[in-house]
Amino acid sequence: MVRVGIVGASGYTAIESIRWLLRHPRVEITAATSRQGDGSAIENMHPELTDRLQLKVEDLSPRQIADRCDVAFSCLPHGASAHNVMELLDAGCRVVDLSADYRLSTPELYSKWYGEKHPDPGRLGSTPYGLPELFESQLPEAKLIANPGCYPTSAILPLAPLLKNDLIHANHIVVDSKSGVSGAGRTPKLGNLYAECNESISAYSVGNHRHQPEIIDILARYSGVTPELVFTPHLTPMERGILSTIYVRPKGNVSANQIRECISNAYAPCPFVRSVVHLPATRFVAHTNYCDIAVRENDGWVILISTIDNLVKGASGAAVQNLNYMFGFEPTLGLIP
Repeated sequence: MVRVGIVGASGYTAIESIRWLLRHPRVEITAATSRQGDGSAIENMHPELTDRLQLKVEDLSPRQIADRCDVAFSCLPHGASAHNVMELLDAGCRVVDLSADYRLSTPELYSKWYGEKHPDPGRLGSTPYGLPELFESQLPEAKLIANPGCYPTSAILPLAPLLKNDLIHANHIVVDSKSGVSGAGRTPKLGNLYAECNESISAYSVGNHRHQPEIIDILARYSGVTPELVFTPHLTPMERGILSTIYVRPKGNVSANQIRECISNAYAPCPFVRSVVHLPATRFVAHTNYCDIAVRENDGWVILISTIDNLVKGASGAAVQNLNYMFGFEPTLGLIP
């Protein structure tokens, strides 16, 4: 049994990780930490875990976590996560980091978009990006994996094989994404109150969302081509899910069928990416680790529609998938009933 610790146990990605790990036949959750941890039962923080997990939420040091765990899921905010990750790694504990702290390639890029110096710059660019469909070979030996962002997962998966195979213009890409409210995390914010977001849809962080550089950086890392793209996120009045509509210009005489075939072939060996004929909807992937991708065309443009559950394939399900690669398990273990 692999011993797993949940660092930062109060948030949505933490409880979602616990739900999936409880279904995993090869792991045991042996620690749950929070800065507010007082040794009380985890069911006091997450009542849905009553009679499902006998564990206390404690304020443990990284060394104490490492003594109890083989791997930690770091569910802390950016900045705070890296400080803990460094100490966990020094103590011999492997880490799947669900924050943004190790996703980008350079300290300069991180500082530009996150407004602070990175506390562990030497690991940027060398930490595997935890999208197994693209970087599987880097995961089994990794001590640290940077779990992908939710919006980036929905955008990178459709675009990556097309850029890699030179089928689309890299400077004509528009990514229009819509997310459920849980994507903003559990910390109360005015714009996420029920009375503010119900019966409404709104764009936010237009032109300065931190997931835009992640999408560009990872696509360049994988394909060798740095795309120019516009990314606009929207908040929708639902609990979970992301739908991304991506507009691309095919090169030469490349047809929509060729693009569809490229995506289908690229992900044929991948159990969690489905090239579908129907138009994807968030309800078709809710509470699953799947990403559905469809292709349509319109007057010289090709339109890619991609859906994921932002808390599963966009966060905690991907973390479990990465754990499976780290420890040599089947990729689907614990993720498909």
